[in-house]
Order: sequence, then structure tokens, then C-alpha cells
Amino acid sequence: MGLYIETHIRADLDEVWARTQDPARHQRWDLRFTEIRHLPRADGEPQRFRYATRVLPFLTVRGTGVAAGEKERPDGTRTSALRFASPHPLSLIAEGSGYWRYVPDAHGVRFLTGYDYRPRWGAPGALADRLVFRPLMGWATAWSFDRLRLWLERGITPERALAHWLAELTARALVLALCLTALDRGPLPLADSMAFLCPLLLVLGVFLALFTAPLATTPAARRCRRAPAGRARAPRLLKTLEEHG
Repeated sequence: MGLYIETHIRADLDEVWARTQDPARHQRWDLRFTEIRHLPRADGEPQRFRYATRVLPFLTVRGTGVAAGEKERPDGTRTSALRFASPHPLSLIAEGSGYWRYVPDAHGVRFLTGYDYRPRWGAPGALADRLVFRPLMGWATAWSFDRLRLWLERGITPERALAHWLAELTARALVLALCLTALDRGPLPLADSMAFLCPLLLVLGVFLALFTAPLATTPAARRCRRAPAGRARAPRLLKTLEEHG
């Protein structure tokens, strides 16, 4: 089952295109990549690129890809397709393909992607992909799309957006830790007339830490659509991946 992510960005189509097609800017907002670099090409050849992802401080997974084609429709919709592969033995992704689509409307651009890949390592790899890696890839793609949206709409650079996310994550973790500590140590030292507030305060703290919406300046995967709108459009995703695969 292929991955699908969609966001809406209140920005000009050409600007969205530039910040997603230029490797230097793309690698700034996309959490899935540490480095993206175009490779030299002769006139008429498809554009090839090299990418790298730092999995651990001492481990970087590398791969290559090729732009499979670009299309622009009379209504202004643009599509960019690609194929990618990694020979690295520790890369769960062996090869795959996908596309980016840009759909302009009266308020900006619907920016969406669909992609799929073949995991390596046989049955264990397929199980690890289904349970862990594929959901993680979907989250990372959606989070990155929202970081791109903040950059284009609010001028929040990808570096600042990451700092906002880490700060908010730390604050939520501290609130949750304080609540758990209070539960472990017993009721708060309030007056008897106020003792009933103890469980309420703890529940409120846990709710704030786990369930409140992120700040408007913090990237959040939940803001992105994770499936095509309506079942009728679902076959299009598979068809597009097959056409550019």
C-alpha cells in the first residue's frame, strides 16, 4: 500500500515549486534527507541525483534517484515523478517510485505526494516495514510538508521550525513527568477544602501534555491529509505510481 500525504499552502505555485525542486532548499525542510545533490548530466538526459540520510551519528544511508518526468496541464497543475534506490545493505528501502503534484487554486496550492517502495530483507523486512518503518515514513513526510508550509506561509525557516518543535516536545515531556511524579508521591499539599483539585489538576496536566494541538508555529504531521479525498480518487494514486514506476 503506497503512502499518500497532502497539504495546502497559501503561496504562489512557482515559489512552492522552487523550494521543493531545488536540492539545497529541499534538504532543509525534508526530515527524510540529510543531503540531496543533483549529478551532472548531458543535454537531453534525465536529471539524476544522490541523496543521504543520517540514521545515527555514525551511520549514513545513501542512495540515488532519477527524475522520471515532469508534466504541466492546461489548468496549471504540475506533476514531478521520480524513481529511487539504495544499494546500502542497512537501508530497508531497496527501490521505489513516487510523484509530487502541485494543484493551484484560488487560495494557494494543494501540494501532495504519493510513493511506494520495495523493502529488502525478505519476510522480516516486510514485517518491520509494515509495523514500524512505513508509519514512520508517513509521519516524517507529513511533518516535513507542514514545516515547508510554515516556511512559505509564515516565513519560519526550517531550522527555526525544528527548534520550535523540540522546545514544545520538551515542555510537554516535562509536564507529563511532573504529573507522573505527583501521582507517585501522592496528593499535592493543598488545604483540605482544595484537596478535590488534585486529581483534576493531574488529569489536566496529562491532557495538556498529550492531546492539545501543537502551537501554530510548530510543525505537526496531523495537519496533513493522509489519504486521497474520497475513495474514487484512490485508484489514481496506484495508477500514477504505476505510470512513473
